[in-house]
Amino acid sequence: MAGGDPAAEMTLRAARIGEDAATTPLLTMCGLTVRFGGVVALDRVSFDVKRAQICGLIGPNGAGKTTLFNCLSQLYRSWEGEIVFDGHRLAGASTHRMASLGLGRTFQNLALFGSLTVLENIMLGGHCRTGGGFVAHALSAPIVAREEEFLQGRAQELVDFVDLRHVADRMVGDLPFGFRKRVELARALASEPKLLLLDEPAAGLNREEVDHLRDLIWQIRDRLGATILLVEHHMNLVMSASDTVVALNFGRKIAEGSPRDVQKHRDVIDAYLGHAN
Repeated sequence: MAGGDPAAEMTLRAARIGEDAATTPLLTMCGLTVRFGGVVALDRVSFDVKRAQICGLIGPNGAGKTTLFNCLSQLYRSWEGEIVFDGHRLAGASTHRMASLGLGRTFQNLALFGSLTVLENIMLGGHCRTGGGFVAHALSAPIVAREEEFLQGRAQELVDFVDLRHVADRMVGDLPFGFRKRVELARALASEPKLLLLDEPAAGLNREEVDHLRDLIWQIRDRLGATILLVEHHMNLVMSASDTVVALNFGRKIAEGSPRDVQKHRDVIDAYLGHAN
């Protein structure tokens, strides 16, 4: 476009950059291998997760799902392979840095503060997005008050998002299990994650609560723009909510594709869903 309109060239270049960013996977795992002594927990696992996608991760107990989550959170270090998240190679990254990079997570076992309110628990999830340090808090600097006001406003929005306004001022320890699950989800969202790791979010929920969870997962993607990696044994939830599914068994990837294709895969049927006829 030599001799053309410079403004038009810049617009075209920006559009191409935007297209590249949209088509580049948010998360790439290549040859991920983890060993615990003589046990191979992950064996050269590779797959991508696209932006604004819900990816289900399935497999029987001991398949390596939680190990993979712990590698993404940098709780475990891989022996071999590479993880690239939003253009950042995660090798050697500190655990506390993951939230600021845009990775949020829930856990199989709830880790909430029972003596704090719903709102206070959710506010804690947003502190990784604040800039006031220890000194600022010790001196009660103005920035601290502004940040606390911001966190409270954001937490109020998330209380509404997960439909907990009527219990926002209740102590979390006094709430039913299904409510506490939603508090943990909202706390993870308070960090404004680009990638949200959901570790068995349906465990312990009844059918109505699972249906509500499915709707929330879709809203997190569609309204908040987050990408979701979902580990779950509740097969109806995974297969109905996910755009794509990855299946693991004995630390190896055995299938990847649409929910329909993975459900029909012979290795998945044999390893997880029961033997085929």
